[in-house]
Amino acid sequence: MRIAICDDDEQELARLAGLVAEYQLSRGESLNCRPFHNGIDFLCDVKGGEYDLVLLDVLLPGVGGIQIAQELRKLDQSVKLIFISSSPEFAVESYHVGAYHYLLKPTDADSLFPLLDRVESELSAQEEQGFILKSREGIVRISYARLEYVEVINKTVFFHFSDGEIREAVAALADFEAVLLTRPEFLKTHRSYLINLDYVESIGINCVVTRNGHSVPVSRKRRSEVREVYMRFIHQTGAVTPVCDAQAVAVSESPGRLGGPWRILLVDDDPAESDFWADILRQHGCIVQTAGSGEDAVSLVSGGPCDCVLLDVMIPGEDGFAICERLRRLTKAPVIFLSCMTETDKQLEGFAVGGIDYITKDTPAALFWAKIETHIRLAVSDRTELRYGPLLLDLSGHRTMIDGKELPLTPVEFDILYRLSEQAEHIFTPEEIYGMIWGDQPWDGGQMVQMHMSRLRRKLETACDRHHFIETVWGQGYRFVPEEHSCYGEK
Repeated sequence: MRIAICDDDEQELARLAGLVAEYQLSRGESLNCRPFHNGIDFLCDVKGGEYDLVLLDVLLPGVGGIQIAQELRKLDQSVKLIFISSSPEFAVESYHVGAYHYLLKPTDADSLFPLLDRVESELSAQEEQGFILKSREGIVRISYARLEYVEVINKTVFFHFSDGEIREAVAALADFEAVLLTRPEFLKTHRSYLINLDYVESIGINCVVTRNGHSVPVSRKRRSEVREVYMRFIHQTGAVTPVCDAQAVAVSESPGRLGGPWRILLVDDDPAESDFWADILRQHGCIVQTAGSGEDAVSLVSGGPCDCVLLDVMIPGEDGFAICERLRRLTKAPVIFLSCMTETDKQLEGFAVGGIDYITKDTPAALFWAKIETHIRLAVSDRTELRYGPLLLDLSGHRTMIDGKELPLTPVEFDILYRLSEQAEHIFTPEEIYGMIWGDQPWDGGQMVQMHMSRLRRKLETACDRHHFIETVWGQGYRFVPEEHSCYGEK
């Protein structure tokens, strides 16, 4: 059993660690225990799946235990939480975030050991659930809890486990569907693939991405079903608690806008698609209005303010490009296209009619929200321009000017330039740049960053040959250097 202990009281932390060690000796169990002195250190360590049990103090400085649990639940639904506090006042609130138990200090062996016994027993039972497989290696047991996804290639079924292990069997996928699909965590995404929903990180149009970075294909006819089943699954298991009305949002944590939560208009005629993206936005405390057509969108924008419009291209009546031009005359809120159309010419048309960004529907949820949040924060802030000598970044218009002339940059190039300019002179590694721009997509070794940086530098140097705003620091990465801090012509 893997245990984390989080408590800011040094004596209490040592005492709990001592109790866990005592339990290990008394039961002869194999335990791995790690202490944390504050919630921030703990959250920085957690990516999901590292711990079976967390002993969590409620009253922590800065980020409290309840808030830590809320963040943890976004990463890991299966971990068990035992809150430990000197006061019972947070007991009810703790169970809203899926507490396994609530203990009052001082904790002792009589109160803690029976709980550890229960957790150990449940983990063992969970691990034992599975089925027997006659594989090429012999007779093996397939654990449901460890099984990440299943695929069939050329009459061979491959069972992929969360720890990287793979088992093979000469069979058809249909031979195992009757067993796996009776369980709520398994779903068929393609005629050749089954996925364990407990391991899903994000869902795009053509694939499901797991927490371990594996891409599992989704067939065209199953797209809506996969999204609907996944949203129903995470709601039922408590992975997210979407806020569904304005009253509830008003008392939730504000995303950072003065005057209340952000109000977002989502325009899409596909109810399943609309519900999927709206749920993600509501998870982050946004108030979401939906419209099924361009005319409905125009009517809603005319009737009240909003902070952002997410606009599908293929909608009834006038398409999204035509509606965008009408919306730009009615509101200063950023209009962002959200479409399954990935062609470059469509994206360019979206920017030409005034769209501030073009997000394709295969974008991971985390990167989708990062883009929305960034654009809204820029739009609602007072800062709309950044100037560095002859270089001007128009944040609201997503434009770059040098000596008064517009420099045509792609959205990715603009984002890179803006992110680097925010921390002038800081050296960004290729991995850092990749993470800022492409989110949690699998690292490609730096090829994408190198390509975009090369194009961006070439454009800047052509437009302003007297100064190079981006410099390569060999062996380390890249940095932005304002004109007054650099020698002209230095590379």
